[in-house]
Amino acid sequence: MTNPSIYHRTILKKQIYSASLQTEREIWVYLPPGYNELLTYPVVYCQDGVEFLNYGRIATATNQLVLEEDMEPPIIVGVHVDLKNRTEEYSPDGERFSAYCRFWTEEMMPEIERSFPIRASAEERILAGDSLGATVSLHLALDHPHLFRKLISLSGAFLPPTRQRLTGESDLSGLDMYMLIGLQETEVKTQRGTFDFLEANRLAKELLTSKGANVYYEEDEGKHLWGFWQKKLPSALYHFLG
Repeated sequence: MTNPSIYHRTILKKQIYSASLQTEREIWVYLPPGYNELLTYPVVYCQDGVEFLNYGRIATATNQLVLEEDMEPPIIVGVHVDLKNRTEEYSPDGERFSAYCRFWTEEMMPEIERSFPIRASAEERILAGDSLGATVSLHLALDHPHLFRKLISLSGAFLPPTRQRLTGESDLSGLDMYMLIGLQETEVKTQRGTFDFLEANRLAKELLTSKGANVYYEEDEGKHLWGFWQKKLPSALYHFLG
């Protein structure tokens, strides 16, 4: 019988003003079962925050893993996406990409880690993203290895600009990635055209491992949809926190 407490969610909401983006951005923060502000916790930072909460059901999955599978409880932070500017903020060649990354590392993350008992080390931070959300997360880890070393990639949009960046890296031995891609993701329609995400992930995985990154890589039956990612998200969380 399913434990009804897995459906209880403790979610706090914050508004953080970003000088880099010249706007406020909404953040939600999940506190795990048994949360105690006298303890410290690892943290999972999610791009597309509302989607991870509502479509990925990350709070319910985490509750279940903590309560029934003895997973280490994390604090989870979801950053609201500006849909009209998503590609410009998440894509490495986007006009707002640099500003978004500054918001992340210089404004949002310091504010969150001042406000909650989060372990402030790269080993205790996990970045999570789907599609272009995985792309910006990877670039954050590449640009700031002293801040981020662990990454959950759900069907990452690892297109030529990202693969070119990986080609130029010399040592990625500090990077630990969980990569998921669907076998049906060979014609993914985006704002910038239709791409073979399956092949893009295979190429990115080869580049990552050739540079020494530790990569857990999985291909499975699935399309570029939250219905696919939701099923796999518990395994991704447990990979780092189990």
